[in-house]
Amino acid sequence: MTHDEQSSRHLAAPSDQVEVVLQQALTRAEDWEWDEAAEILRDALEDHPEDPYILCWLGMAERELGMEGIAYERFKRALDQEPEDPVLLSTAGNALAQFDDPAAEAALRTAAMVAPELAQARWMYGAYLVREGMVEKGLEELDAAVRLEPENPVIHLERGVARAMGGQMEAAAHAFGQSAELADEGSPDHGWSLVLLGLSWVEEGEMEEAARALEEGARERPDDLEAQLLAALAISAAGWEDRALEMLERARIRAEGVDEALVLEVEGRLEAGSESAGLFLRRSIGPSSLRERLIQRP
Repeated sequence: MTHDEQSSRHLAAPSDQVEVVLQQALTRAEDWEWDEAAEILRDALEDHPEDPYILCWLGMAERELGMEGIAYERFKRALDQEPEDPVLLSTAGNALAQFDDPAAEAALRTAAMVAPELAQARWMYGAYLVREGMVEKGLEELDAAVRLEPENPVIHLERGVARAMGGQMEAAAHAFGQSAELADEGSPDHGWSLVLLGLSWVEEGEMEEAARALEEGARERPDDLEAQLLAALAISAAGWEDRALEMLERARIRAEGVDEALVLEVEGRLEAGSESAGLFLRRSIGPSSLRERLIQRP
């Protein structure tokens, strides 16, 4: 029996009518037309008010539109229908995990148990376990997921998070590097992996490696103020002063009304020289940024 045939035994399917709606919404979502996707799904919800597929994918669309409170209720209602599809269970469970809802654990665990050959179910459950402090158990799920989909950058990203949370920074850097290599350039996963890769190298004291990764990550994430400042400090610590000042200016443009005090602090460190910049990066902003980013998602 092939892998796909094994997977199909576990995948419950939406009705034909709902499937048509989902395909229409997915087409809009692939073009980042989330408002149109949400409208299609809201119209369908009037005829299928308790359909878990429509509720779940509508929640995804509304989350992308910044409507997190409404999206949360959609995901909750989807799971209230007691769906059996592991893709739906893991998707809704993963969404609820970001709201710290205890219902997330049961949904993610069930998906991983009923579809152990489904990479999505395994990595989402593993990522949940890691962020809940069960690092070794989470790594078991993530290792299984990477065997199923070795070219999936998200799985390597989550394995990097697990290694970092376990204090294995060199292994974390390796995983983040793999994620960055596999992710599409310009994608959210690519820039996020690069920033985490750079912060991992900071922890290891490898400033040139950190500077290269943080600079590339910051350029891919131009609206990430902190990433610009991290890159400026790492570049200065590596001895490349002109490029450090450029990254500082990129941050200053985005800092108005946000965190001008932090920009001024970094500017002072850069003016004091590479040793001061590296010390501030290694002992202050670097570790705090790494801790925060490990529990976030791109």
